[in-house]
Amino acid sequence: MFIQGDLQAVFDALYSIGAIDPVLQADWEKINGEMNANPRQVHNICHSINSCSGDRKKIIEALLGMDQQSVSFVALEVAREFSEFQDRKELH
Repeated sequence: MFIQGDLQAVFDALYSIGAIDPVLQADWEKINGEMNANPRQVHNICHSINSCSGDRKKIIEALLGMDQQSVSFVALEVAREFSEFQDRKELH
């Protein structure tokens, strides 16, 4: 499952709660491995973020209700999706 809608809104929400810097400094391979080992958790997290329909305030509330691992999963997923979007954009 992917994060749908306004990725910038999700990034802004992550940034506003201070979740970006810790993930930038983290071992992305480790986080990615944890995500692969917990697909149900990732699915539930994406569903939770998607249910906010791009509303930054709701996204912040959802993020604040998550544990640190889940927030890291969201941040890494946003980074991955931004990267994939850029790759597709550059190919066309």
